[in-house]
Amino acid sequence: MSGNSNASGAKRVRSTDIELKDKLVAVQRVTKVTKGGRTFSFGAIVVVGNEKGVVGYGLGKAREVTDAVTKGVEDAKKNLIKVAITKGTIPHEQLGKYSGSRVFIKPAAAGTGVIAGGAMRAVLESVGIKDVLAKSLGSSNPHNVVKATMNALMQLRDARTVAAQRSVEVEKVYNG
Repeated sequence: MSGNSNASGAKRVRSTDIELKDKLVAVQRVTKVTKGGRTFSFGAIVVVGNEKGVVGYGLGKAREVTDAVTKGVEDAKKNLIKVAITKGTIPHEQLGKYSGSRVFIKPAAAGTGVIAGGAMRAVLESVGIKDVLAKSLGSSNPHNVVKATMNALMQLRDARTVAAQRSVEVEKVYNG
């Protein structure tokens, strides 16, 4: 295994020479009360992806929403991962966890579309998955749902990867 991949098989990717599209997942307004009045600041969760198997998320905080989104995009470009996609869907069912959020993603037949809610939908569409069934379990906090979805995507392995890890032919993975 190479040094830039984690134990699950998802590989980190450099953001250079990749055409990335960004999606705003959530914006929250935070109010700090001081003796001079209220000070507002904004936090933005942003997901970036090339819709061909590369995705990343980031959090940006600033006094203005546009600045927060820009910072979020820059942060997202720093932690991109490559995800295994087969025929527009995922190779197998997977449960992802982060803090109080749990997400379950399941492959779907062609033409099904992305059946997923809010924060999960943004991540799955950014990575380029066309057909998937997904369910968010537990906490619906967008921060944690995005991280749980990324966790599930990182754990996905395609048949070639499994065959290489087991030192067997690809047909053996499918046929047993």
